[in-house]
Amino acid sequence: MRAAAAIVSLAVGGALLVTACDKGGSESSDARYGDCQVSGHHGEFHLSPVTAGALTVRTTLPAPGWWNGDTPASVKSGYEYCMAANIAYRSGLDRVKVENAPFPDVVSGRATNFDLALAQITITPERSKVAEFSPPYLFSTLGVLIRAGEKIGQDDIRDVRIGVAEGTTGEEFVDDRLKPTKPVTAYANDPEMISALEQGRIDAVVHDTTILLASPQKRTGSVRVVGQYRTDQGYGALYPEGSPDKDVLDRIIRQLIDDGTLAKLSAVYLGSAFGQDPATIPYFTVEDAS
Repeated sequence: MRAAAAIVSLAVGGALLVTACDKGGSESSDARYGDCQVSGHHGEFHLSPVTAGALTVRTTLPAPGWWNGDTPASVKSGYEYCMAANIAYRSGLDRVKVENAPFPDVVSGRATNFDLALAQITITPERSKVAEFSPPYLFSTLGVLIRAGEKIGQDDIRDVRIGVAEGTTGEEFVDDRLKPTKPVTAYANDPEMISALEQGRIDAVVHDTTILLASPQKRTGSVRVVGQYRTDQGYGALYPEGSPDKDVLDRIIRQLIDDGTLAKLSAVYLGSAFGQDPATIPYFTVEDAS
């Protein structure tokens, strides 16, 4: 709970997560939401989904804590998956249809035929030119991941080989703010990037702290998060440009924030995935490059 509270700016309400039949809501006997508990009133909102009876959500797998499973068919839980499940439930839709795609494709604005994308997507002015966003549902920082046993800090990170995730705000931050003295390597997916760090092909990774914190647990202590940068940017659901459901989806997401549903999902899924309190990670500052 402390780990989740340190990074999530969400209002905590008193609503309890319940099964597919809530107090005052209608039962949906055919509903399939994996291992997620859902809350609120079934069918309170109306959407025009691209797939009849389903909420079609794009994401980038794997994403432990956010989407627990390596393939669309295997995902049954996680913060963003269960967030989608709650959106589907309150919209009267019986299932979540998960579509996996590389992150640059998810945020490019070129894709159609989906209802929303949930992939720890930072809201930026550039992305807002090609797609539309929900209100931010979580705020995060950029973390620095290095090999265990090595020492890299804010004073010398510019002089090491840095890896970033292609098309992310971490890539922009490194290029525009850190201005490292050695070439930066961009990776299409997180596992490839973390493997490059373990194998010594790069010396540090700069990526979302909420994503990197799961790495030390999955990598049996071969890597560790040593610092984080404040960015004051939030994650948002991405909609295809011109989405007819934007206003309704925005209302549902605000409701999930206000009634405490997302705070509960964070405590259940992100807190256990992190394995470390983000508040204990030192904050790095960026000095002007000489």
